[in-house]
Amino acid sequence: MSSSRTNSIICWVAILLGAGLLWPSISHAQGETAGPPSTALTQGDADQAYRDYGNKYLLETLGDPREDAAYQAFHKVKPEDADKKIKLGLAFVNKYSKDRYTETVYDELVETYYAKKDLDDFYTYSDKGLSLFPDDIPLLALTGWVIPRAYQPNEPDGDKKLAQAETDEKHAIQTLNGLAKPTGMNDQAFSQYKSGEAAVAHSALAMIYFRREQYEDSEKEMQLSMAEKADSDPTDFLVLGADYQNLGHFKEAADAFNHCAQVPGNYQATCKQQADNSLKMAADAK
Repeated sequence: MSSSRTNSIICWVAILLGAGLLWPSISHAQGETAGPPSTALTQGDADQAYRDYGNKYLLETLGDPREDAAYQAFHKVKPEDADKKIKLGLAFVNKYSKDRYTETVYDELVETYYAKKDLDDFYTYSDKGLSLFPDDIPLLALTGWVIPRAYQPNEPDGDKKLAQAETDEKHAIQTLNGLAKPTGMNDQAFSQYKSGEAAVAHSALAMIYFRREQYEDSEKEMQLSMAEKADSDPTDFLVLGADYQNLGHFKEAADAFNHCAQVPGNYQATCKQQADNSLKMAADAK
């Protein structure tokens, strides 16, 4: 492929990713889907099941009733009431800096900032949470997922941020592989939880490698991400298609872009156009 064509592919993907269109819902960053999951248990159900088992254990251990009450007041606030949830979350972590519920509070607090599209506070409290709980899988996975999607080539320390995101995602995967199933948690919920977190981590690594123009590595990681879940973010298909285009695999690129084009949303028209372009490139390459 010519240098000008490669630069063109990199350019339009970078423009899309930098246009503020990277915000799927908070169900572990996998929001817009082409259809329902293949199992009755959704990823959100699995995440909540894992969290509920942890909460049950904490409630059954001896602790400060005031702390229990403060956590339950925070936890029960609906995600839609973000300002109230943030207020209660900040009050909790300021009072109970590293206690029984603090790790879970940081998880929910960071997710709430993400849902509000407040990147400054998202990074601030993600950093604080990981400084206290360096093995926190959801926090590692989500933070490393956001960094390469919000990345701007000219931002200060951009390469350093990508390197940290890569380290965090690899640590998340390593920790996840050694995670023991909580007593009493059913196999389906635990398996779905692990698959969902692994999918986020591999998707993040794929985006990191795409930003570095390491297209073979990006394609491999994106395939691993998609193997872990029944549905994919259209951004994943967009990047996978661009990976294939840059590698000269035009038919595979067209397939990826067609998957992206099936999902209603901001990328639909672009992905349809790129699918057509990829088929033309495949014909021209014969």
